[in-house]
Amino acid sequence: MSDTLNQTSAANSVQDEERTKYLPFPPVVLAIAGCSGSGKTTLAAELARTLGGVHFHFDNYYRDLVHLPLATRAEQNFDDPALIESPLLIEHVAALSRGEAIERPLYDFSRYIRIPGRTETFRPGPCLLVEGLFALYFPELLPLYQLRVYIDTPDELCFERRLKRDMEERGRTAESVKRQYDLTVRPASLAYVRPSAVHADIHVDGSGALDWKVERVMAEMRTRGLLRGAS
Repeated sequence: MSDTLNQTSAANSVQDEERTKYLPFPPVVLAIAGCSGSGKTTLAAELARTLGGVHFHFDNYYRDLVHLPLATRAEQNFDDPALIESPLLIEHVAALSRGEAIERPLYDFSRYIRIPGRTETFRPGPCLLVEGLFALYFPELLPLYQLRVYIDTPDELCFERRLKRDMEERGRTAESVKRQYDLTVRPASLAYVRPSAVHADIHVDGSGALDWKVERVMAEMRTRGLLRGAS
């Protein structure tokens, strides 16, 4: 019995040592939320670069729709939080907030399914930027954040950005982008995303310049003592 306990203790010590080698303290966790086209992805990526942190987004956590025909999968409303596998997402963000690595699922957006049997190792950095439409929506995530940021961007600008992105990067027509925006994107924003702004610590103007947004967040981090090594 004592040998088993010693072996377990030794194994735990090795795991703790390996984790400490990578991250000696839990990361500072920031949430970046906003509507589609608000600029949250750009802000999160720039903050991760500036702070030497990592950018964690929700896209990998869409539910596996392999049980549905492809045509039916394509018709699902991916702007509805019900399409996110929230228990797994919450479990993984909690682990990252403790400084632990996770095995993140891989998602095939062309077929709307999880890639079977494959994951990717994702490790937190000193600062973890959790970004997504629903970063402030799920109540279980809120206590994990040290700072909650909501990007407030007018609907007209959100649509312009989404239209540009979907036409240039995804080969879609203007008509199809507008139809989807009117049918699912904006209604979901009004129902789920914009109301979640009440949970934010600070609101950032999404129409402003990127460097101003970054400075706004970092100024709040300084005020709260979240910039390690900073005065």
